[in-house]
Amino acid sequence: MLTILKKIFIWWNQDTFGTKLKTIFFGKLKGQDIFGNKYYENKKGDRWVIYSEEIDASKIPIEWYSWIHHTPNNLENKHEFKKYNWQKPHKPNLTGTENAYHPNKDKNEIKKKYKSWK
Repeated sequence: MLTILKKIFIWWNQDTFGTKLKTIFFGKLKGQDIFGNKYYENKKGDRWVIYSEEIDASKIPIEWYSWIHHTPNNLENKHEFKKYNWQKPHKPNLTGTENAYHPNKDKNEIKKKYKSWK
């Protein structure tokens, strides 16, 4: 019972019941990215994404970012996005997690670049 209520009302865990119905009746699957996110579009041109795990907008890779924001590009006709060897793989926003960047992560004290007046 609790799972059904979560599915209906809690949008930040997964897609809600209303989004699921909209996707089933009006959505046409346009593609899927490497993270398992699925991208849909309806006849009016509205676009949305169903996330595979926790909902986080920073999990949309560059291949789909311009498509979801209606930015014209040549990627819509390509199924595979060519990656160059110098490009790093996409990472979602890690702020607030253990993997977040911190300049002094391994050391306990901060080394000052200046000397204070006495």
